Amino acid sequence: MPARRPAVTRAEDGTVQIAEPFDGPAFTRAVLDVAGAVLTWPVLDPTGLPAAEIHDVGQAQQWLWAVYGERTAAAVDAVASGAPEAAAELMPPEQPTALAESAARLAFGHWAARWWPASHLDGIPALEPAALGLELAALTHECQQLLDEPGEVEGRELLEDHLPALAPLIRWRQSGAPPRRLDRVLRLIDDAADSLGVDGEALGRLRSALEQDDGPAGTPLDLADLFVRQREFALAAGSAHPVTGRVITRGAGTNDWCRYPPGFADAAEDAVSWTVYARGVGRWIEVEVVAGGTASASGAHLSAEVSVERVNLAAEVHVDGRPPSRVPLARRDDVWTGRADLDIRASTTPRVEVGVLLPGFDPGPGAEDRAAREAVRALARRRLREAAAPYEGEAAQSGPLLAEIVAAAAVEEDF
Repeated sequence: MPARRPAVTRAEDGTVQIAEPFDGPAFTRAVLDVAGAVLTWPVLDPTGLPAAEIHDVGQAQQWLWAVYGERTAAAVDAVASGAPEAAAELMPPEQPTALAESAARLAFGHWAARWWPASHLDGIPALEPAALGLELAALTHECQQLLDEPGEVEGRELLEDHLPALAPLIRWRQSGAPPRRLDRVLRLIDDAADSLGVDGEALGRLRSALEQDDGPAGTPLDLADLFVRQREFALAAGSAHPVTGRVITRGAGTNDWCRYPPGFADAAEDAVSWTVYARGVGRWIEVEVVAGGTASASGAHLSAEVSVERVNLAAEVHVDGRPPSRVPLARRDDVWTGRADLDIRASTTPRVEVGVLLPGFDPGPGAEDRAAREAVRALARRRLREAAAPYEGEAAQSGPLLAEIVAAAAVEEDF
């Protein structure tokens, strides 16, 4: 794939930019905080090298040459020094370096931890959080040249949080047909643990396994059985209250992933439904949202500490264009449900719009984009198809994540 042509410019706020920022809502961009800068890749249309917004050129010089090459690194230094001719210079194309490819994979892994559109209704299984967390830890170690101290701390936390998942990964490596990527991930984890001074029984077993000769291939494993997962979906759901009125109107709501952390609700567009009932002169609305699996924060950057056990979703209900009202939702089995009275005339059929959010969770601007969400679902389906046969090629940086391979194995069984 041809690399993006990086133009180096200086913004009004003094930051140095490599290439123009990518358009599109937040959930279509993979972002990586690195030493002195922020790197961004478009998820839906990969273009090779990332766009960069550099706020500390001195820090960034530790990795610029290794990502963009020496010409771009020199241009950044010139632009930061105020050379006017460098600001307008369009740099010649450069192939992504090994560090750039690893960084892109790390950024995509963090994107997947936050934005993967897991949906039972759409047949898109959730990614195994432990496998994803360990690969993110391995990639963080591989990209340590890029990172500042907070990034290194995050890598250590990912490793320590997901050490129990080493056992199934070791079993997978000893099976009949492990992907080539798996061995590299495990060796990176071993090296990261040694560098960070992390130890424990799980790492001891890993080192023992890596020291052994490969030997004859073992029996192929059922990947769906390797990890303990909660993947039962009870989709038949009645109302939380007995319905004794007549139906006035019903519809599907807007399911915007940006308004809640991953795992809270099924990512399908039609996961949100509502019904307006009448009894006598009274009117009320009942909202149902198909729940997600788990709220995993592996690699996801949330605005606050969020726990599925402690925090409930809410429905935002607009009636006839009036300001929205909040309807608290409670989780019952695998459905979030809520009910609220409506102040409408008995002789009218209301115009209703319903969305879902997590109170106190800030999604940032530009959240609503249904077409982009559908494009992300198409991306997930394509990657799962590719992950279903991951052993045919080399362990390319653009290949599937280990968590995607596990998820692809679960498609036929559970979906």
